[in-house]
Amino acid sequence: MPVVLSGISNNEEFRRMSRKDQLLKEFGHKTIRLSSANTYSYKKVDVTLQKYVDDILKPQSLEMLGNETLYWFGDNNYSEWEALFSKYKIPPLKLPNTSPVLSFGLAGAGTGVPFHWHGPGFGEVIYGRKRWFLYPPEKTPAFHPNRTTLQWLVEDYPTLSQEDMPLECTIEPSEIIYFPDHWWHGTLNIDTSVFMSTFLGPS
Repeated sequence: MPVVLSGISNNEEFRRMSRKDQLLKEFGHKTIRLSSANTYSYKKVDVTLQKYVDDILKPQSLEMLGNETLYWFGDNNYSEWEALFSKYKIPPLKLPNTSPVLSFGLAGAGTGVPFHWHGPGFGEVIYGRKRWFLYPPEKTPAFHPNRTTLQWLVEDYPTLSQEDMPLECTIEPSEIIYFPDHWWHGTLNIDTSVFMSTFLGPS
């Protein structure tokens, strides 16, 4: 089952280094890879962090589809970002025979990734708040892979029957969610958010 954890790690130094002014000062000239914010994230676009913050990082429009929304999460160049990533303290919990892989992101209010699944891991919010919607592996949610989580929340969520409602929670700074293997989940950034996921892959 998914679990929300609080106070299990102290990432204050990482949080300080992840402030907007600090990120732009240290890494604004670095190239980052954006993905389309739909289920399959097929589209990839390379821009500098400065351009992303200045021109792309905006609140999500209800009219814009997920395959039209660019979102920075993952595809990180670990060598270029080592000065930042080395300061992150991964959750002090493990699954047998797994190794952690970090995935860093920065995204605007109202953005998120629609329902998808993968292996187990942890999601931590550094700044902002992130709402999670989750279903167990055997219960596939009804959604369109190119529509955003915001569109699903506004248009589909109110029509769900009681038995079709997801598990849900809102993760705030210093909180971490554990998501189990193959659980469906969609996310929605309530604010402009900085976040880190720790995926647990086979070791």
